[in-house]
Amino acid sequence: MTTELVHRLSRGEVWGSLTAAIFDMAVAVLIYGNVVYQLARWGNYRRIGRAQDPDPECLDALFAPGSDPGLLTVLIPSYREDVAVVRGTVLSAALQEYPDRRVVILVDDPPLPETPEQAAGLAAVRALPAQIHDLLAGPARELAAEASSFLARRGAHPHMSQEIGAAEAAHVADLYEGVARWLEAQAAREDDHDHTSRLLTALTFTARAAACRHRAQRTAARHRDDTLTSEHLHREYHRLATMFTVEVSTFERKQFVNLSHEPNKAMNLNAYIALLGRDWRTAHHPDGTHLQAVAGPTPQQEVPAGAVLCVPASPWLLTVDADSMLVHDYALRLVEQMTRPEHTRTAVMQTPYSAIPGAPAPLERTAGATTDIMHLVHQGSTHFRATYWVGANALLRTSALADIAAVIVERGHLVTRYIQDRTVIEDTESTVDLVDAGWGLHNYPARLAYSATPADYGSLLIQRRRWANGGLIILPKLLRSYLRTGLRGRLGEATMRVHYLVSIATVNIALLVLLMVPFTESVPGVLLVATSLPYFALYTRDLRLVGRRRRDLLEIYALNLLMLPVNLGGVVKSVHQAITGERIPFGRTPKVSDRTAAPALYVALTLLLITAWSAGAGIDATSGRLTHAVLGGLNAVILALAVTRYMGWRNAAADLTAPARNRLRTRPATANNAKVEATPGAHSPRTQLHPAPTAASTGYTPTTAARTHPTHTKHPLPRVVHARWDQHRTNTRPSSTAPTAGKHHLAHRDHQRLG
Repeated sequence: MTTELVHRLSRGEVWGSLTAAIFDMAVAVLIYGNVVYQLARWGNYRRIGRAQDPDPECLDALFAPGSDPGLLTVLIPSYREDVAVVRGTVLSAALQEYPDRRVVILVDDPPLPETPEQAAGLAAVRALPAQIHDLLAGPARELAAEASSFLARRGAHPHMSQEIGAAEAAHVADLYEGVARWLEAQAAREDDHDHTSRLLTALTFTARAAACRHRAQRTAARHRDDTLTSEHLHREYHRLATMFTVEVSTFERKQFVNLSHEPNKAMNLNAYIALLGRDWRTAHHPDGTHLQAVAGPTPQQEVPAGAVLCVPASPWLLTVDADSMLVHDYALRLVEQMTRPEHTRTAVMQTPYSAIPGAPAPLERTAGATTDIMHLVHQGSTHFRATYWVGANALLRTSALADIAAVIVERGHLVTRYIQDRTVIEDTESTVDLVDAGWGLHNYPARLAYSATPADYGSLLIQRRRWANGGLIILPKLLRSYLRTGLRGRLGEATMRVHYLVSIATVNIALLVLLMVPFTESVPGVLLVATSLPYFALYTRDLRLVGRRRRDLLEIYALNLLMLPVNLGGVVKSVHQAITGERIPFGRTPKVSDRTAAPALYVALTLLLITAWSAGAGIDATSGRLTHAVLGGLNAVILALAVTRYMGWRNAAADLTAPARNRLRTRPATANNAKVEATPGAHSPRTQLHPAPTAASTGYTPTTAARTHPTHTKHPLPRVVHARWDQHRTNTRPSSTAPTAGKHHLAHRDHQRLG
């Protein structure tokens, strides 16, 4: 092809030379992506060959007396989410198998709801801590009492006889059996109306019940083998005592003027991370309520005077999206790995999430298949030390975040930024910062996390456009990092990382070029087939590997064609931000049951592509370019079928005509709206963010806990008790078995006894 290009230039065929050069670059881009995919799959194959199941003894050691793996704080960002979705995620996090954990819902809804529906949604999310408390407190109290009784018996009989050991082993087995029956009873009460709720029941309750019975069998086997010691029993009682002991709360950064109000997930997380390890009080200023640090406690004063919010230091942070679910030992496995010597410089550990299985909607099912394939790709990238942080379910080392922290000014206030928010793919840019600071990232080789996939075209459009926006902006930072540190021994890493940032732009542009720019028969179509066949063959095999159908390959190709304008729209936004410096607003993926309307522009572009490819196929056929004619016509048909299957022609027509219908609907009210805006004293939504909300202004009646402390709700202890416990836990540790009285022992709503 290069020789042909030279010959055309020598003959003065500028246009032919240009099209040949464009075609060469497009094919090179696709070959690059093909090679990277095969390298990733080879890397994953190598990792699978070396992967081993976690050693149960290593995991149990985190529950051993005197062991202190560190407090785990689970952060769940939430913005106007369906409360049922958030509840599932909170339950999944609260019932994690880990000795010392907190769960904080970072509610990012505006504190002054604009509609009754928004007020009801905000009130429902604020009430979740109390509901979780009512669910779990009964078994938590009972198991804590059992652990305390064991310690008393152990003190009375320090040397365990055979008879005492047999009795204790049988009692531990009975307790585990009782917990298993309680979990199964909760599973029966859950509303399994869809595939998401069924997965929640399976992961959070059913699988945990099976794990409890397995531990009961292990304890009995130790006794039979005469290997059961008092330390083993202490460990089991401690595990039981912490099973339902968890603190669940909410925090709302927008209640405070001096915290970041940037509308994105990164700054929502940053606002709370900056509070870790300090005590805080509220202060009222002319511009609104501020959150200010309080001086530390003195020996005579356990709780700082005026402290209304005590946030304990936490070496581990687990960020979980509000539509994600984890297996019950996710945190335990990852923290155990992070405490190993080989991971002392690992900042982020995660398992790339998989799609929730059993989706009924065709679009959700097909998009979920691409998510499952990307799990394999992400796992393979770790072989080349090219892991990227995936923010849906990542375990973070707090000290690593401190290394990349920067203080910035927002609206005149100093705020600390740990996670980058310059682009809407905040975790990707923060990956580059961590690598530049000498930290590593690691994908744990197992499927341990699941996240929801948008079920309709409008929601998927918002998600995929966000994913496509930012890679080109981050690329220069990555290249500068490699220039500083060099590529010696890092060529594979650089190949994978660069492709991850540029692939959405380059692959979609290359595909558009191949379908729009005609090429002659002198450029053999065999080259296209030769470069694509290995990729499609491997992709088909991988679909079977992740439990999908082979014919899903065609559906994925159709969906990718449908997403072509969306991906290019995200790329255009990246270029616009790079040129103008104007930050692109963060587009949150809607997690609602109703259909999300799509912007008319993307519907129009999709229809334009179908028309252009169909017309191009006719022109190519009459001009003798049969290969390109078949290629264009076939893709036009596939895209039309994708519209039928994933968007729907009726929905497409409704979205396409929505702007005109909205203008006709709002035109008669324009004059009245102008009068309202000119009314003296009228407030805009922006100015209403600053005043502290009241029950009258928000349109709902707060719960008792929210009325006592509306910004960091913990149920049902008085505020001063929370402050004393939170402060205490930053200085001393509770008993390794019996929970401290001030900590939340979350409860079952029926106060059902175990067993």
